[in-house]
Amino acid sequence: MRIFVTGATGFIGSAVVKELINAGHQVIGLARSDKSAAALNAMGAQVHSGSLNDINSLRSGAAAADGVIHLAFDNSFTDFGGAITDDLHAIEAMGDTLVGSGKPFVITSVTTMVPSLGRPATEEDQPQDGSPGMPRSAAEKMALALAERNVRSAAVRLSPCVHDATRHGFATGLADIAREKGVSAYVGDGWNRWPAIHRLDAAKLFRLALESAPAGSRLHGAGEEGIPFRDIAEAIGLSLNLPVISISPEAAAEHFGWLTPFVLMDNPTSNSLTRERLGWKPAGPTLVDDIVGK
Repeated sequence: MRIFVTGATGFIGSAVVKELINAGHQVIGLARSDKSAAALNAMGAQVHSGSLNDINSLRSGAAAADGVIHLAFDNSFTDFGGAITDDLHAIEAMGDTLVGSGKPFVITSVTTMVPSLGRPATEEDQPQDGSPGMPRSAAEKMALALAERNVRSAAVRLSPCVHDATRHGFATGLADIAREKGVSAYVGDGWNRWPAIHRLDAAKLFRLALESAPAGSRLHGAGEEGIPFRDIAEAIGLSLNLPVISISPEAAAEHFGWLTPFVLMDNPTSNSLTRERLGWKPAGPTLVDDIVGK
């Protein structure tokens, strides 16, 4: 298939592009700079010039493809509201282009919209008001509603830690804070849990979703169901040769800054239905192994 990919040169997107090409697909990647275009050419992908703010380029890219994978999102948190708006506009533009085609449209969502259930969240669980990931739920809802308009849409909820040996998702932010503060911290007893997924397992999941996910599917990009936060903090302390300490909930905001809502959440996430639906079998190294460099 000829697949249009946004975010194609990012940390996850570049792995998805390679996964698609290795599986025999033709990839057209969205590129907003000469640097991105060169990176796409080096991977063996074609270049489609544009950006998330260029609605016409998104529409033309989707129209010329047999399917779309939407990965682009501004994760800098400098203007999170603006990033949410851009994401919604992009999904609307590409989704409207695909209406009536039966083509696959896979978008990126987050597990952090379904934390603190007292059990592992399943793919059938709805977003929870007040959850750290709730702002991204509108995009998931918009995309999955396209299933009623003959688009084979699916949402991949990614873990907060998408990792490999070089980068560790939100755990990279925790390591930056640990360097700044001189300690690696967890809150209370540290037994709240974060899911995680290796970058290559995430790439395979996006490919399988494109190829065979039923219309309207929610899929969980969680290779590990739930890692105790204390274990993550201890791995960071070991890798940076820093002491590991417990801090009180009252001190969390001052210590962790913008990451605080995520640090406090309990987000164990089941992948059982995703495995069953797609035959997906995550096999990458664990988050802790990647942090400590095993």
